[in-house]
Amino acid sequence: MMSGSNSGRPALVLVAHGTRSPRGVELVAALAEEVAASVGPTRVAFVDVLGPSPSEVLRELDAPAVVIPAFLASGYHVHTDVPREVADSGNADVHVTPALGPDPVLAAVLLHRLREAGWQSGDAVVLAAAGSSDPRALTDVRRAAAMLAELTGDRVEIGYVATGEPRVPDVVARVRDESGRRVFVASYLLAHGLFHSRLADAGADGVAEPLGVHAELVRLLVSRYRAGVEAVRVTAGAGAAPRHRRRVLPVR
Repeated sequence: MMSGSNSGRPALVLVAHGTRSPRGVELVAALAEEVAASVGPTRVAFVDVLGPSPSEVLRELDAPAVVIPAFLASGYHVHTDVPREVADSGNADVHVTPALGPDPVLAAVLLHRLREAGWQSGDAVVLAAAGSSDPRALTDVRRAAAMLAELTGDRVEIGYVATGEPRVPDVVARVRDESGRRVFVASYLLAHGLFHSRLADAGADGVAEPLGVHAELVRLLVSRYRAGVEAVRVTAGAGAAPRHRRRVLPVR
């Protein structure tokens, strides 16, 4: 998929995990469309489940690109899959931004989704993350929970949906037993899919929607892209870069 028409600027390649859920795929496509309205040519690639892969998209472009890993924590996909895909593409002019999360913007979107689900001040919150075996990703999830806790004014517990312990249903049950309060699940997932569907059986009083297409998330993506474009310009001014070089930009 390609959207936008500002061909004079580097293309944006939004890299997501991938899902068999048609609703999830449509959501990622809709997010790309919203971003494209501000930045121009935007492509979507997936590292798992379905294609096209990042390397396929970057080979097709054969032009400067800014790659944004649309992951909420920096685990295996961010540290291993994305760099490998960039190298395999043979595209010499690719700038890779940090992963989307954790970020205060995402915490604000999580709070909005919780309120949509019926959460009120005083209700307990469990942050539901996919999970990872990478300690760096788990650290990112803890940071995300701390950011959300600053906004709710209360502790936010963490539960995992796919990898790691404790599992979301166990955390929900423990928090309810200990506090006697209503418990809501904040879905720390980008889109609908298998992981989000599991949250319906978590036993919570309410489950928030995934981050999805939200104006603040779109603005965050646009900001990351523009930081990447500035890096492209700086590199171009300094001369050509070696082939297969991957540049990781600082978090803005």
